[in-house]
Amino acid sequence: MKKYYLAILGLLLLFGCNETRTIKTCETYEEAADPSPVKSDWSTIDGLNYSFASVDKKYSKSEIPEVENTMEWHGKVWKGERISSQLLLWSNMDVDQVEFEFSSFKTSDGTEMDASIATARFVRYVLTDEFADGCGRRKPEDFAVSLSADVLDNVDCFDMKANTTQPVWLSFDIPAESNEGIYNGKLSLFARGEKTKELNIELEVLPQTLPAPQDWEFYLDMWQHPSAVARVNGVEPWSDQHWELLEAPMKMLADAGQKVITATINKDPWNNQCYDPYEDMIIWTKKSDGSWVYDYSIFDKWINFMMDLGVNKVINCYSMIPWNNEIHYIDEASGDTITTNAKPGSKEFIEVWTPFLSSFKQHLQEKGWLKITNIAMDERSPEDMKATITLLEKVAPELGIALADNHKSYKEYPLLKDICLAFGNTFEEEDLMFRKENELISTYYVCCADRFPNIFTFSDPAEAVYIGWYTKAEDFDGFLHWSYNSWTENPLQDSRFRTWPAGDTYCIYPGGRSSIRFERLREGIQDAEKIRILRQKFTNENNTQSLKRLNETVALFNSVEKPENLPALIEKGKNILNELSR
Repeated sequence: MKKYYLAILGLLLLFGCNETRTIKTCETYEEAADPSPVKSDWSTIDGLNYSFASVDKKYSKSEIPEVENTMEWHGKVWKGERISSQLLLWSNMDVDQVEFEFSSFKTSDGTEMDASIATARFVRYVLTDEFADGCGRRKPEDFAVSLSADVLDNVDCFDMKANTTQPVWLSFDIPAESNEGIYNGKLSLFARGEKTKELNIELEVLPQTLPAPQDWEFYLDMWQHPSAVARVNGVEPWSDQHWELLEAPMKMLADAGQKVITATINKDPWNNQCYDPYEDMIIWTKKSDGSWVYDYSIFDKWINFMMDLGVNKVINCYSMIPWNNEIHYIDEASGDTITTNAKPGSKEFIEVWTPFLSSFKQHLQEKGWLKITNIAMDERSPEDMKATITLLEKVAPELGIALADNHKSYKEYPLLKDICLAFGNTFEEEDLMFRKENELISTYYVCCADRFPNIFTFSDPAEAVYIGWYTKAEDFDGFLHWSYNSWTENPLQDSRFRTWPAGDTYCIYPGGRSSIRFERLREGIQDAEKIRILRQKFTNENNTQSLKRLNETVALFNSVEKPENLPALIEKGKNILNELSR
């Protein structure tokens, strides 16, 4: 009996400081092992440590972080904005069942924001490599490998292993209807066998308001890859389970202000350059009498699905010029799938695309989508563009045309509805003015060729924010990235790919998991929206002094070279935005 009471007493001593927390199992996936040698002497650490830390730094998993311990964090934020912070935990012992709980946030006069505005997500590590020469075939053994802190895991609790650092990403979504003022709240940190720890959070809500993401004018175009969602989750493409699994990642994209639905109109437009080929959205059948029929059922469901999530401005259809010029169709007589080469301008090209375009524009007209649909091309030659545009103007002039342009083709076709230039290229002033006057979309993109700014898994987090500021500095309408979720074989463990620098193929993770890269990109888009709103406000008020200061600040970001101290430049820009927002 004495031993029994001693055991009970031991449990009370162990868990007494957290007696209200239910003991539970913290389940999640296993990360890749850290390939880097450990340099830190973890014996100098005494148990669980914690501190707020910079969002501009990725902290090594196996090293003791260099931070000035601080238990307070202050943020300045617009109504309707999401703002982020980073908390670090590190310990030389195993720490089980780490959990967080936010209080409500209150002003001195009792005005309150609910605790639900805040979320804490455990940052997970993924294998990455290095930029090296950028684009080109890659053998893993030829490139330096390391772990990068990037995945934001959606779990309620987490078990820390001894001698590791565990970042935690904190997000605060400020309701648009909030009152301005200084709100204070607390973040409680719980861990099994540990005393409850409290950190102070101050949120200063400024007078300005961001509109809802679907109303942002920033033109975000990140190409979606539905098939990758099916493969990673082991379900049949376009099955009921597939549609259910698509909702979480595509809702995240809509909430970042995405404007464009990526759709395919025949065989994989990029010749299976990703780990997963793109599954057909429109099924072509050539009947025995030589006529064509087209099954639009999956295409229609995909468009409606994305529109229901809030992505409803533009439909970009890839492509009349796939990278290998191949299309495929079902031959009714034999039942076989036939693949044929249809080089732009050839007899085959005209014969296969003419009936499709006639049918497609009629279908779009019936659905009410004709005016927002573009036939989209990606980095195609001027010769191929000329042949394609000639056929489009003849058969379906009602359709718009979108082009990711690395040949300055826009000079020959100034009325292309959506032109996206490779980073480092710019529109000439008169061309950009013409496009704006005619309400034509003008954006830019980065890819495997661009060391900076980019959103590789090894990129500095501040680069993602810079993208939004550069957009406004160059007076572009927005930004394109070729891949939102073209996942690698094991995307939660290894972001490296056979052809490009790690992370180029995706910026969010399976299971509705965001990333530091994606959150910071969204942050830069919010900043771009703030710049737009303040410019309009100061222009309407004839506030030339504030407008001049704002424009001079934005001009600091008009560089294709990485600034010497990028985080400091971002901080300076944000501070001036906050000052001008009061």
